[in-house]
Formats: sequence, C-alpha cells, structure tokens
Amino acid sequence: MSEKYEWRKQEKAIYPTRQKPSIVELSSQNFITITGQGDPNQPEFSRRIAALYAISYTIKMAPKKAINFAGAFDYTVFPLEAFWTLPAGFSGEVKDHKEMLQYKMMLKQPEFVTPTVFAQAKELAAAKIPTDLVPKLNLETISEGLVAMQLHVGPFDNEPASFAKLQTYLDSAGYRRTSLAHKEIYLSDFRRTAPEKLKTILRVSVAKVAAPTA
Repeated sequence: MSEKYEWRKQEKAIYPTRQKPSIVELSSQNFITITGQGDPNQPEFSRRIAALYAISYTIKMAPKKAINFAGAFDYTVFPLEAFWTLPAGFSGEVKDHKEMLQYKMMLKQPEFVTPTVFAQAKELAAAKIPTDLVPKLNLETISEGLVAMQLHVGPFDNEPASFAKLQTYLDSAGYRRTSLAHKEIYLSDFRRTAPEKLKTILRVSVAKVAAPTA
C-alpha cells in the first residue's frame, strides 16, 4: 500500500461524524486491549491509555527504526475505544459511583499486526510501559456484529440524552439492544479538548425485533 491509510476517510461507516443514528454490520477486527475497573478520572485510567498508545506507536514507527514488519504500511493510528459495563447487580446512579465502572480499552490495529508482530512490539515498547501493565496488554480479534451508533457531542456526563435519542431510533426502526454494555469511540482527545467540544461515538449491539406471529 503506497498511500497512507486514513481511517477517517476510508472507514466512514464505522466512525460516523454526523449526529445521526446509524446501524452497521461489523466484521472481525484486531485490537490491542487492556482491561480495568475504576473512575476514568483517576490516574490509573490514564496509565492504561498511555500503555496502549506506547505499543501502538511502536508498531507504527517501526520502519523509522529500520524494523520492517511483513506487510506493513503507513497509516494513521486509530482512535481510542472502550467497552463499558457495570458489575452484575449494580443499582444506583453511575455518575455517583464511577469507581464501579468496568472497562476494556483498545486501539484498533492494521491487518499486518499478527501475534508475532505484537509480541515483538511488546519487547520493543517494554521500556516505555510500566512493568505491571506489560502482561495486561493483549492482541484480540473482536467481532461486534450488528451495532447501532450515535455521535455524542459534549461532556461525558451528558451522554444519557444521546443514548435516549439512539433508543428512540431503535424503537422506531424495529431493533433492540442485546446487551447493557456499550462501546465509546473517542474522536477527540479528552485529555486536551474542552468538554463541550468532545466528540464521542456511542455504539451498542443490536438485533432486529422479531415480527409477531399471526
């Protein structure tokens, strides 16, 4: 591949930038992931983000250090994504109990990032990643299947309004959510962007509602 791969241009259906609900079928994708639990405003969350970026940029920048992975090509690093859920039996307002949040953060990887490439990148990036986090990084193939998405603009605490809009769309289109968990895709760097300007894709797994039998 001679031209730089730009996910914003070439994967618009997966990463919508308009505030209009959509439904799409996703194929299997490879991600480097790391899991955790706790308030995303605390330092531990940031440590995990830094670990993801450290290994992802090690892969991207390898050619500049004369390390040539088979099939590698130039590309823009994909946006940070995270699955969010809560422990079974949790009740209460999430905003008041953010320490209970469970997450799996991830960065999508190009197809050339195989387990062999990942293992080599782990070794190369080890000095940049806290020792306790190195074994927590994994390369996973994730199949999300049929999903619905809604772009949310604004602070994270205002997401319920966008989820309500998405739910209204699902009801009218004849779909239902299949899980309480959801994914967030951060089109903005929330470490540097004003809350009111944040752009976050909200994604949920869905299924078509079966038509009633006569």
